[in-house]
This record gives sequence, structure tokens and C-alpha cells, in this order.
Amino acid sequence: MKPFYNSKSLNLVNSMRSLIPQNKVIAEYIWIGGSGTDIRNKTRLITDKSEITSVDDIPDWSFDGSSTDQAPGSDSEVLLKPVRFAPCPFRRENHILVLCECFDSEWKPIPTNRRAFAREIFEEKEVIDASPMFGLEQEYTLFTADGLRPLGFPLMGTPLPQGQYYCASGVDNAFGRHLSESHLFACLYAGLTISGTNAEVMPGQWEYQIGPVIGIDAADQLWIARYIMQRIGEELETRVSLDPKPMRDGDWNGAGCHANFSTEEMRICENRKGIQAIFDAIKDLEPAHMEHMKLYGTGNEYRMTGLHETAKYDEFTSGVANRGVSVRVTRLTEQNGGGCMEDRRPSANCDPYNVTAMLCKTTILNKKNKNMKSY
Repeated sequence: MKPFYNSKSLNLVNSMRSLIPQNKVIAEYIWIGGSGTDIRNKTRLITDKSEITSVDDIPDWSFDGSSTDQAPGSDSEVLLKPVRFAPCPFRRENHILVLCECFDSEWKPIPTNRRAFAREIFEEKEVIDASPMFGLEQEYTLFTADGLRPLGFPLMGTPLPQGQYYCASGVDNAFGRHLSESHLFACLYAGLTISGTNAEVMPGQWEYQIGPVIGIDAADQLWIARYIMQRIGEELETRVSLDPKPMRDGDWNGAGCHANFSTEEMRICENRKGIQAIFDAIKDLEPAHMEHMKLYGTGNEYRMTGLHETAKYDEFTSGVANRGVSVRVTRLTEQNGGGCMEDRRPSANCDPYNVTAMLCKTTILNKKNKNMKSY
């Protein structure tokens, strides 16, 4: 099988593939580092591929947390617990990517383990019964390897104003399609539920969508997709930025991670039951706005100015077919009488565990607790 992009390291692997023992599994352990946005990884060989039938068959491991700002040097060992694995699009064959949670020596989640926070919410019976579904729209900006300018920005001056770049084609409009396409094929190989890609409003800015996926797996898949993107950028000598406002000077859009969210009730179109459930959930979100914003990414205040298809950072708004609000209902959802809502507030560098969990906490669990108190 030919590689899905031009890669020096992949070509080397392919040339040596016949030398790799067929019973070996190369497992790339992946975890979230100390900043909450950096992705760390290291490699372990597992002897017998036949032993891996589920994630429970993959060994626990550890790493030096003092080197990732996740533990002190005096007690630096952080434990890795595999929670999901996927076929590796880089090594292929038997080899896998292994997403992990991080724990201290007593198997308590460390502070940067936001999956543990999300897991508690997604394991609540009310949330399970609601069957929450997510579609996550990950925007990102491609920079030159030195990080000095986005792809499509000239060495001197600025490019033509934005407008011609969104969903565009042509050498003068689309910058970085080779990476976007390579990422799409790699995610498909890894078995991720990637549902689309498109060029975004600013030069060098793109988006891919993960979903629709039920439950915490949506956030799991987005983290794996982010790792795959970083690895492809490494191969193609392109820096991938999740900065919510990568170009703060000038008339340029920022980068978000819009979260499309629905419960089973919201998806019922008969008698417009779903749209009413959506409007009720939006009412629940409004008083919790700043609680959400604190967990929706860093630097978001630079993106959410009320301009460039955003709402204001400290104000909650909603509407139908309006991209300048906090939470949008699509025209099709409104016409069908049910579907999903789009939370447009999360930044590109958000932790999807926080976003998906908070949507469930506010619209499902808090609503239940509020109703209980009213009795």
C-alpha cells in the first residue's frame, strides 16, 4: 500500500516492512500534556498481536511527569491507562495508536486528566439515557515550519482580504490542501468518524469535522485526530496551530471548535418536540454562560469579539441561522422541528472533554437537579 502523503520516514518504514516481525505490535501511547493542549507520545512494542482483542489487553505504562509539567521531580512517575486504540495510519499493518488517561501513583486522576471529569458525567444514568450526540468542527491554521506566517501569507505585506478563501479552490485561494487531504485519509484509516473537511475564511485556515458520535467517544476521537494532524504536519514540515486568534492584527477570522449537540429528545421531529427541547436547553445554557466560557479554551476572548462570525465573549445570545450568536439553531433544524444545536463558543484549542461534558452537565444533569428542587 502506498503512503497517503509524501513522507521520508514512511518511505523508510515501507522499505523495511519485510524485516518487521509479524507478531510484533508497535503501540504509540498518546496522552495530553501539562498545558492541557500539548499532545505527548512514546512507543512500546507488544509481543503478541493475538493478545490484543480489546483496550483492556493493552498494558498500563508510565512516563516522567516532571518533563511534561505534570508531576514534581521528587515523585515524577505518572501512570498511563489505555482507554481507546485505533489502527496506526503511519506504521499500518498490526500497529496501533493508544489514547491514555493520566493518573498519579494511587491511581487518582491528575489535574490535567479532564477525561476523568467527563467520564463521571457521561456515566450518569440520566446522561446515558439521553443518548447525547456530538459533531465537533475543529478549525486550525497552518503555518510555515518556523511559525512566522500562515500558509498563503506573503513574505512581505498581507494577502488579499478574506472572502475568496472559504471553501475555495485554486493555487491563489487554497493553501495547505495537501495536509488536509492527507489528514482525511489518515483518519479514515484509523477508523475515526470524520465526516468532512473544508477550507476556512482566512488563508491557511482549514476545518475537519468529527461526528456524529454518541458520548465521550466524540472527544476521544477528536484528540486522536489532533495527534494525527500534528504528525502529518511534522512530516510535511508545516506547523499546525490551534490558537483561537492566530492573527490578532488585521481583519481576520479566528479559529473555533463548534460543538453540534443533541439528545435523543432533541432529535424527535414529530410534533416539533425536538425543536422545543432544543430551545429549552438553550434557556438552561444562558445562566451558565461564564461557567462554560472558563472551560471552553484559552485566548477565546481575542476571538469572540462580536465580529468575524462570533458572539461577544461575556454575553450569551442565541438565534436561528445566525452565526454571530453563542448558540445557533440551523434553519433546517428549525424547519424540520428537531435536530441539533450548535454551540459556537468553544475555541480551537478547547479540551473537547470539557465541552462535551459541560453541555451534558448543564442541559441534562443540572436540569434534573433543578426539577428535583422545585418539588
